[in-house]
Amino acid sequence: MPQLIATIDGVEIKHVHLQKDRTTLGRKPHNDIVLTDMVVSGDHCAFEMEGLADVYLEDLGSTNGTYLNGKMVHGERVRLRDHDVIGVGRFRIQFLTSSRPADFGQTSTMTLEGLGHPGASQALHASLKVLSGSSAGLEVPVVKAVTTFGKPGVIVVAISHRLHGYYVAVVEGDMQPLLNDEPIGPDAKPLADQDVIDLAGTRLRFLLKA
Repeated sequence: MPQLIATIDGVEIKHVHLQKDRTTLGRKPHNDIVLTDMVVSGDHCAFEMEGLADVYLEDLGSTNGTYLNGKMVHGERVRLRDHDVIGVGRFRIQFLTSSRPADFGQTSTMTLEGLGHPGASQALHASLKVLSGSSAGLEVPVVKAVTTFGKPGVIVVAISHRLHGYYVAVVEGDMQPLLNDEPIGPDAKPLADQDVIDLAGTRLRFLLKA
């Protein structure tokens, strides 16, 4: 299944499997992929899938442009090839024609019993704010039951929305992630507003807002 992996400064922030005939990306909340940054237009670009794996990229008249492997996309649809990189502002989005083997292993470990159902924290909106690097200040919403962040092959953590709130756990990597400067360890740790996660030097602040 074709997929998109969005990163900021090498840190993975979104992982989307393309299942619809048309998947839109932009800053406005009605898009399938929402990137909340002012350099992203409200309706920025779209991915159209034909058949089982042919995916085409189309710019939707964005203000700052959509780039494919460093070249601006103009007017017409462009067919994507495996490992193409799309540039949308500070975001880099890699296109893969099929899922990585590791994806299936991660998915099989996530059970419904482990995730639970949104409870007391259901009315709160979670996000991660980048504290370091050139993307400092960027805020990334956490909207799925399980969202992964990190550098594949180096360090990846998963933030899950469970019955009693949000938790962070290590998914893969040789480096040790930190929660408030303490090692996360093998067990999932509960997250509170203003907690700081350190992923190989990239610091992210966990935020909960009404």
